Formats: sequence, C-alpha cells, structure tokens
Amino acid sequence: MTNPMRFFTYAAPSRFYSLSGVLIPWLWVLAVGLAIAGLYVGFFVAPSDATQGEAYRIIFIHVPAAWMSMVLYLVMAGWAVVGWAFKARLASMVARAIAPTGAMFTFLALWTGAFWGKPTWGAWWVWDARLTSELILLFLYLGYIALVEAIDDHKRADSAGALLALVGALNVPIIYFSVKWWNTLHQGATISMSAAPKMASTMLTSMLIMTLAFWAYAFAVVFMRTRAIVLERETHADWVAELRRGERGAGP
Repeated sequence: MTNPMRFFTYAAPSRFYSLSGVLIPWLWVLAVGLAIAGLYVGFFVAPSDATQGEAYRIIFIHVPAAWMSMVLYLVMAGWAVVGWAFKARLASMVARAIAPTGAMFTFLALWTGAFWGKPTWGAWWVWDARLTSELILLFLYLGYIALVEAIDDHKRADSAGALLALVGALNVPIIYFSVKWWNTLHQGATISMSAAPKMASTMLTSMLIMTLAFWAYAFAVVFMRTRAIVLERETHADWVAELRRGERGAGP
C-alpha cells in the first residue's frame, strides 16, 4: 500500500522541481493533441447552430476559457491561502505561477466573447452583469500580479497577495450566478449538472476536449513558471548548486 506521506514529499521545492520536469513534456504533448482534436470536432464535425449559424463556434474556445478563468482563480486563491496560513513555501510559489495563466484565460474569454457579441448582439461590448464581473476578474488577476511583484520581501508579498486573492474570490460566484441573479443579455449556463445538455453531442464533445486541452496547457505552463520561481527563491540551496554543477538527475 502506498504510504500517504509519500505525496507530501513533493511539497518540497526540490522534489517538485524534479517531478514537474518529467511531467511537463507529456503535458505539452497532451495539450497540443487535445487542442487539435477539439478544434477539428468543433469546426469540421459539429453541425451549424439553428439560430446563430457558424458564429456560435467561438464557444469551443470561449466557454472553456471562461471556465478556466474562474476555476484557476479559486485554485490560485486556495494555494495562496494555504501558503499564507501554513507557511508552505511551494504553495505560495504555485499561486504566483497560476496568476498570469488565469489572467490570460480571462482575457481570452473576454476577447472571444466580443467576437461572439458583435454578430449576435450587434455590439463588441455591453455593460452586462456577466461581462462586467468577468472584467473585474481580469483586474483582480492583474492586481494580484502587480501587488506581489511590487513588494520585495517574498513573505510579505505572499501574505498581501493571499489576502487580495481571498477577497477577490467572492467575485467568482458573482460571475457564475450573474445570469440568474440579474436580467442580462448573456445566455445562461451552457452545461448544467442538474439538466441534460441543450446541444448536439458533437458540440459538447468538442467543448469538453478543449477544456481538457486547456487544463493540460495550464498545468504545463504553471509547472514551468513555478520551477523558475523555485530556482529564483532557492538559488542558495545545495540542491540548486548541484543542478548547476550537473550532479543532480532530472527524475523525482
């Protein structure tokens, strides 16, 4: 039986650095393969929408990006709080590494939403509750990045960032429920846990494959960014010196 404490050994930056180095190439292969499959099904196999024609196909990028923007913020806030509350160094580093990726997905959701809004609503942007709260999410990501980068002391920066991330997490349920709480232009949830999908199976398949592709991409880039932060903060550690001398293997 696997010793559960074995998993916690990867909370050590040196262990994480080695394990993530092995995983990153596979995650990139997975991300590219899934993205190709998802885009092929979405753009060449899925049928045209009865009311929106071909314009609806932006949802195969827009919807997964919007999901990722919200989930990654909660994950970032979770790791930031864990690092703050339990003095877990790696948790704070992971939180910092997630922020740029979350901001990128938020921008992608807003950008693709504008391309969908123009032919559908006749406007690139409206101050709709869903759009406005998603824009606030982008500002929260950028605010977190600016705050932690503005403070030279890592511990103080991590603590201040965790507080901001925790408060900002309140915006995520507002984004999700905005289409229910207010009368907005934005359509309701594309997929519900309590109801059958309201779209063709090929549309749903493409959307889910693209979501997995985005997850694989997110893991890959977050791991890469975390490794860079680990090296920066652990630059005086013995294991980093061993890496420089080539005395340490790449495996976990």
